[in-house]
Amino acid sequence: MAGPFTLAPLPYEEGALEPTISGKTIGFHYNKHHKTYVETLNKLVKGTRYADMKLEEVVRSTVDRTGDEQKIFNNAAQVWNHDFYWRSLSPKQTLLGGKLEQAIKRDFGGVETMLEKMTEAGEEQFGSGWAWLVSKDGKLSIEKTANAMNPMALGINCLLAVDVWEHAYYLDYQNERPKYLEAVLKVLNWDFAGENLDQEGHAVRAAAE
Repeated sequence: MAGPFTLAPLPYEEGALEPTISGKTIGFHYNKHHKTYVETLNKLVKGTRYADMKLEEVVRSTVDRTGDEQKIFNNAAQVWNHDFYWRSLSPKQTLLGGKLEQAIKRDFGGVETMLEKMTEAGEEQFGSGWAWLVSKDGKLSIEKTANAMNPMALGINCLLAVDVWEHAYYLDYQNERPKYLEAVLKVLNWDFAGENLDQEGHAVRAAAE
């Protein structure tokens, strides 16, 4: 939907991911950080051409800009990133299967290798940022981005995201990002990832018709 932008509801209760992520962390993360990005974005786009765009359009239209447009990008991208991150996790065990499992075996050799590479990306991201499972040109890969940047801004299809900003884990894991990554990668939402991969296939077929 186009602006004014709203804080999307969490897909589960704040305490649903315990003990992996505490309700306290989710509460601060969602109600403070995520909410502030939404509120700031609405203030920044008011009276501009971006006010009537969809969120993804705002992100893609302001990537690599400077000045006020860079501020718009930072907040719009962080709203999108957080919406995507919450859905990348699940309090219920989801099963990896179908086309997604086949693609992971093809491009990584197996899910354990994929998770190792995602852990490495999260650990090696210097400072704040994100680790992503993406599909690009029909092949899966792991990417890391700094600050608000995301692969979607560059037209790359995202399947899963893990937040490695300190506010995502500091209350629960202090400065031990590797422990957070080890835990959070056990609650990935494979159903969501599979849906995102399927959407890419639909888009490719539609473009060819």
